[in-house]
Amino acid sequence: MRVDRLFTDVRLATMAPDRPGLGIVEDGVLATREGRIAWLGPRAEAPAFVARETIRGDGRWLTPGLIDCHTHLVWAGDRAAEFERRLEGATYEEIAREGGGILSTVRATRAASRDELVRAALPRLDALLAEGVTTVEVKSGYGLEPATEYRQLEAARALEVERAVRIEPTFLGAHTLPPEYASDRDGYLRLLCDEMIPRIARDRLARAVDAFCEKIAFTPEETRRVFEAARAHGLPVKLHADQLSDTGGAALAASFAALSADHLEYTNAEGVRAMAGAGTVAVLLPGAFYCLRETQLPPVESFRRAGVPMAVATDCNPGTSPLLSLLLAMNMAATLFRLTVTECLLGVTRNAARALGLADDRGTLEIGKRADLALWSIERPAELVYLIGARPLAGRWVGA
Repeated sequence: MRVDRLFTDVRLATMAPDRPGLGIVEDGVLATREGRIAWLGPRAEAPAFVARETIRGDGRWLTPGLIDCHTHLVWAGDRAAEFERRLEGATYEEIAREGGGILSTVRATRAASRDELVRAALPRLDALLAEGVTTVEVKSGYGLEPATEYRQLEAARALEVERAVRIEPTFLGAHTLPPEYASDRDGYLRLLCDEMIPRIARDRLARAVDAFCEKIAFTPEETRRVFEAARAHGLPVKLHADQLSDTGGAALAASFAALSADHLEYTNAEGVRAMAGAGTVAVLLPGAFYCLRETQLPPVESFRRAGVPMAVATDCNPGTSPLLSLLLAMNMAATLFRLTVTECLLGVTRNAARALGLADDRGTLEIGKRADLALWSIERPAELVYLIGARPLAGRWVGA
């Protein structure tokens, strides 16, 4: 069997749904051809291979490349000074009145060129890649007007040119109300639904539409308008839901067969049932929970009982989750939310792929899937969740 790359003497954590737990194959072999997995299994069952390149794992663990399925990676400006001020006693409201908060990021992002946004995002992206990440979802939402929103999405796509990574852009124009529409909410919604979403769908600038449904952002009724526009233009949806209060966001997302509902600290039993019925993934974001010092835990046990798949992501953003480590996000999910090791690892592979609508393409080691791979110098997979600050990555391939 002729192949491009042959990985030998590896232990496989396939994450495949037809295998129990992490789908472990000891003393495994994996072969790739034309960027996809051509064969995998125990060495004793492997056919004879003729490979252009053979990579000996020396007993290391080979997993799917990790997937960060919720980030706001592209922005300009800096909010560290606000963090310092909050530690000194200033309130979020005081900082906002002085021109800080999300609108400070909006001003800086509007003033930045596409190339400047790319340059600012690359160090953040590099931190993720150094931990075995091969797919990153990137949201817009710091423009809140057409030109900058489009520029953010273009910058996100440009990251694929600069690095070996797969970028999944998401339009988050419904992030917050821009200052020029402070007294005209309906006007901004018309701009979103009648101009921006149609243009984004036509030019394929994003692969999904997101919104922030919360008392400080958009109401369920307003979110429904955005989702109806997305659906009319063939774009799937996802939702920042129930983060700060129970607005019924999870059930609303499920009613549109959303790919995911994210945050979910205040999701009620009806929302859990609706997500289970719709197949909507629960994306847990412990970085924001930690940074905001929240105390309301997402209903993890209810998700388990209902069979709602759970993903884990960094939510990398300048205001509430300046987190550049998906490995640390897993540790936080285990420590703060009590996810198991298996749930954490499936949450950054198989379930993260599902949260992006990519379950047929990546997130597991299965024949025909993309050969996006990570090789780890660890003794057992639990170390990827257990260790804090370690960098155990031994190799990373995108389309090996």
